[in-house]
Amino acid sequence: MNTKKYAAEAIGTFWLTFAGCGSAVIAAGFPQVGIGLVGVSLAFGLSVVTMAYAIGHVSGCHLNPAVTVGLAAGGRFPAGQILPYVIAQVVGAIAAAALLYVIASGAAGFDVAKGFASNGYDAHSPGHYSMVACFITEVVMTMMFLFIIMGATHGKTPAGFAPLAIGLALVMIHLVSIPVTNTSVNPARSTGPALFVGGWALAQLWLFWIAPLIGGVLGGVIYRWVSDEPTGTVEGTQKA
Repeated sequence: MNTKKYAAEAIGTFWLTFAGCGSAVIAAGFPQVGIGLVGVSLAFGLSVVTMAYAIGHVSGCHLNPAVTVGLAAGGRFPAGQILPYVIAQVVGAIAAAALLYVIASGAAGFDVAKGFASNGYDAHSPGHYSMVACFITEVVMTMMFLFIIMGATHGKTPAGFAPLAIGLALVMIHLVSIPVTNTSVNPARSTGPALFVGGWALAQLWLFWIAPLIGGVLGGVIYRWVSDEPTGTVEGTQKA
């Protein structure tokens, strides 16, 4: 049991969800000085950069079931480790959403029904985009995310720069897709807030599992075809 790897994935996904969703729930709309769409995009990207440097050597810093599945599809992660990684990621995201709920509910007028950084389509899309448009967006964005991750962690790329490329990719993804789906590309990140919103958020959660997982597999497989010489698994070196 690589318990330290699983703990690292839970902590890392906690940070991604808390920092990213927290920036949207707490800081984005703050009067006069709200960080807005750009700020939320940066928060998600920076959460990945910081954790990649912190735990990349421990677990590979996936923080995302779609990344774990995509890396496995691309031949860069053992399939037998998918389930424990995904469980750890979901646990971390739920813990983050719980803490965020406690903090956010301390402000007068807080209403979890307003969304709580949940992902949605149709009437629950920030820009009221259709289910089909949201599905396509999540597939394509996750596919490109995995393509970049596969390339950035390739054995022949410059050492030490992978976290920056991956974090900047996530910033770009959010800049494009926040108006469409509020940006998931990460089923764990979507699950945490949805559990507290309930209702429509849980009813629409299926899309934010299926579309990112499809996109992750496509990204991993396509990169493996484009560059058939990737070296090393993305799972860190830490053992229990």
